Amino acid sequence: MFYYYNPVLIVAAVIPAVVLMAYVYREDRLEKEPWPLLLSLLIQGIVSTSLAVFTERLGTRLLGGALSGNTWAYQVIFNFIVVGLSEEGFKYLLLKRRTWLSPDFNCQFDGVVYAVFVSLGFALWENIDYVVMYGFSAAMVRSVTAVPGHACFGVFMGAWYGLARRFENYGEAVKSQRCRRLAVICPVLLHGMYDLIATVESSPFSGAFVGFILALFLAAFLTIRRLSRQDRYIG
Repeated sequence: MFYYYNPVLIVAAVIPAVVLMAYVYREDRLEKEPWPLLLSLLIQGIVSTSLAVFTERLGTRLLGGALSGNTWAYQVIFNFIVVGLSEEGFKYLLLKRRTWLSPDFNCQFDGVVYAVFVSLGFALWENIDYVVMYGFSAAMVRSVTAVPGHACFGVFMGAWYGLARRFENYGEAVKSQRCRRLAVICPVLLHGMYDLIATVESSPFSGAFVGFILALFLAAFLTIRRLSRQDRYIG
């Protein structure tokens, strides 16, 4: 369906995700993951966009019938549950379905790599849609906001996911289950807060959004660096 669109726009939409994937792949210092697996995770991320679109449309319809769109209750439920839980929930489900029992999942940092690739598959496909609709300016804005934002959500999902796999391998099932829950809750909360602040149209919230994304990006960067250097075999 994209063959009829400007290829320059498609490249502009794809490049940010590719750069971030290359960075996370490079930080996987202990044992590189096979490219067929990473490609399959990228595809899982693309699939999760279609699933999320369905639940978001359904959730928007149900929520609109219960609450007025200009209330805080509506905004909170919409951004955290309808959008945040839909998108991060499907990312996690497809991530776990593809990698939890994979023999390649033998290092703790693998969880970060896997989750980021799924998240950037989602962001890449979503970004193509936005860029096709709104042009090059959308690519420029989203290259420094939404795309790295999805990568950051993936970092925190993967940090807990990798720890969950480690506890599971060590026979600590209760701790593993708690970490798996946090692998969903943490990115949902971050995603919901990102969207909520971004949708409020006022000057103080514009400043808050910039501060939030800078703090999010810094926290994700430091988490990647720390987990990469502390990586260990868990298989």
